[in-house]
Amino acid sequence: MTSTTLAAPQARAGLVADRLFFGLAVFATAVLVALVLLDGQPLSAALILGGFGLGVAFLKAEFSYTASWRRFLTRGEAGGLIGGLIVVAVAALAVVPVAALLPNYGGAIAPLGPSLVIGAFVFGIGMQLANGCGSGTLYTAGGGSGRMLIALAFFMAGSVFGSLSLPSFLALGGIDPVLASDYLGPWGGLALTLASIALAAALIATIARKRGASFRPSRNYVVGGIAIGLLCIFVFAAGGHPWSVTFGYTVWGAKIASALGFDLTQAAFWQWPGPKQALASSVLSDTSSLTDFGMIFGAMAAAAAAKPFAAGAWPPAKSLLAAAVGGLLMGWGARLGFGCNIGAFVGGVASGSLHGWVWFGLALAGSLVGIRLRPLFGLSRE
Repeated sequence: MTSTTLAAPQARAGLVADRLFFGLAVFATAVLVALVLLDGQPLSAALILGGFGLGVAFLKAEFSYTASWRRFLTRGEAGGLIGGLIVVAVAALAVVPVAALLPNYGGAIAPLGPSLVIGAFVFGIGMQLANGCGSGTLYTAGGGSGRMLIALAFFMAGSVFGSLSLPSFLALGGIDPVLASDYLGPWGGLALTLASIALAAALIATIARKRGASFRPSRNYVVGGIAIGLLCIFVFAAGGHPWSVTFGYTVWGAKIASALGFDLTQAAFWQWPGPKQALASSVLSDTSSLTDFGMIFGAMAAAAAAKPFAAGAWPPAKSLLAAAVGGLLMGWGARLGFGCNIGAFVGGVASGSLHGWVWFGLALAGSLVGIRLRPLFGLSRE
């Protein structure tokens, strides 16, 4: 029997499996959409579909904050980093003025203090060990990465620990949120936000040139950045606030902990109105969870349509340990730092909130530490 004879049945089996996973992803999305529509929640259906689109866009564009930050820090290549700023600029066009003008809409804002500083720095370490950020963990897990399923599980656990830690860190004090539109109005705030993004892009490009590296984003990052930015606007319009990823993880982790017999209702964080309602209600009433579910299934559908789904071998134990440690650090850091690359950085800067830039700088510094730790887990610094 020749290798060609063996390959044909294997190829047919792989094709059947891909079609099965594609069908499951579409079916699951349709079920979720039907459930929220039956409950009279058309905007929730829009959030699921927006998340589905984001999963497709991230996977098809191979859009990775983690890898692009690592390339910039190790080699000076800035194309991916600037591609990420495209997302922020597109989203800001709607978020800054709408959040300032319409009462039912709000931006992603947060105070400046020890909680933000420590959380963002720790998150940066974790994202390089896990090899994925908040959105990266979601879409690569949906795309069939077993390693990222490990990272996601520990991300949820870390988020719960972070929710228990956050009140104590907030008690250390800080500065109230600084929002551009509060000082300059909706349009002045938008102008300042776009100018800050342009200045950051110019600074990043200058550093890349001095290191003899490329600073031009690839076509994937330009097209993907615009598409993801537009989908951020879509999610903002449907949800009333910028796209958030990690609060959904916190809710999932807390519900699992509650099911295992842990009582979180007496913890300070879970007595705050938003978290209290999220813990008591269905996950289908949480906007972050809705987009997260949609993103997982969108990435699954895109992966199954484009390549053999989950065909790669499991990585070695050291790599899985890095995913677990990185997931824990990201979960804890995301709660203290008010989100991840999406909720804190993209959402924060696109809202004209100073904390978004503070988060970015500290998470970038944390990433540098995380890169230096990667060889301990058998991972390349590159």
